[in-house]
Amino acid sequence: MVPEPSTATTDGAIELTIVMPCLNEAQTLGTCIRKALDSLARHQIRGEVIIGDNGSTDGSQKIARDLGAVVVDVPERGYGAALLGAIHAARGQYLIMGDSDDSYDWTAILPFVEKLRAGYDLVMGNRFRGGIKPGAMPLLNRYLGNPVLTGIGRLFFRTPMGDFHCGMRGFSRAAVARMNLQTTGMEFASEMVVKAATLGLRITEVPTTLSPDGRNRPPHLRRWRDGWRHLRFMLLFSPRWLFLYPGLLLMLLGLAGGLWLLPGPRAVGRIHLDVHTLLYAALAVILGYQVVLFAVFTKVFSIAEGLLPPDERLSRWFSRITLETGLVIGFILVLMGLGGTLAAIFAWQGKSFGPLDPSKTLRLVIPAVVCLVLGCQTVFSSFFLSVLGMKRK
Repeated sequence: MVPEPSTATTDGAIELTIVMPCLNEAQTLGTCIRKALDSLARHQIRGEVIIGDNGSTDGSQKIARDLGAVVVDVPERGYGAALLGAIHAARGQYLIMGDSDDSYDWTAILPFVEKLRAGYDLVMGNRFRGGIKPGAMPLLNRYLGNPVLTGIGRLFFRTPMGDFHCGMRGFSRAAVARMNLQTTGMEFASEMVVKAATLGLRITEVPTTLSPDGRNRPPHLRRWRDGWRHLRFMLLFSPRWLFLYPGLLLMLLGLAGGLWLLPGPRAVGRIHLDVHTLLYAALAVILGYQVVLFAVFTKVFSIAEGLLPPDERLSRWFSRITLETGLVIGFILVLMGLGGTLAAIFAWQGKSFGPLDPSKTLRLVIPAVVCLVLGCQTVFSSFFLSVLGMKRK
């Protein structure tokens, strides 16, 4: 559903703030500021340009001030830190961010402004729809890095974007306040999209072009390091994909293998499987269960700390499954484990506590140990979840 449009400010207040990060960008910064100011004037948008400077030593600050831009000194190094410094100083109702290396077209801000005026909270640029000029993006980034990370972002967070890491984007000041952005490095770009998606903000895209970097030195971006930081951030903000789904898969595989091997040895062609494989199946169940618990712990902690928005489904589960429920389930599993252990002891007694056939005995012992471990994990995890769920003053 398209959001209700809002009108531009008419009371003399600043409508749009353009923010750029800067670290020794003297070669291209002036060009970017001139284009941005010309675009504001051409479209009759009351705005300002703010530069978040990360400690430039090439005179970038003087260039910006001479052209009428506001310079905010940001001592903490990092792409995100520089942008956050500029964002905090912004006075506009809307903001557009982009690099100061002349790779983004600062004369084409109107599509972003129109979408923001229409009520969208985050307007992403899409370089693949707008056009990537020859030499503007390394082939590995264009055909592997960006598509893979964008695909992961769409899968994890159900976002509509086709270019998850475009550096030119617009957003309202109210929306960025709700996002409570924290990261200071390149993963800042991912944090903005992830939080906008998890908060249910209204997101859309507009085509934008990408030109070759206008500087004659290497970019600050480090392909593998920064790519990993983006992926790591998305994993940490998606407990389902980091913990829940892998844990459930391990449990299902272990349970299926264990039930298949429990009656007796099995043969798959020339391969014979016995209690040794059953032991690994049991390990998969225990490990998978622990990983699933990590998913629940992470979700509850992230919600309590405000890193993720409240989850209605999780709240419904906790309203039905209380500490006492977890304790009852845990003690039942422990009793089942003790029962299996006693059965194994009685079988041993029948052999006068002498040598046993491992192929038979371990089919009692292994399930008993699994029940004991899962029962103890359930009991202590129930207490831990109760601690995590406590309301803070």
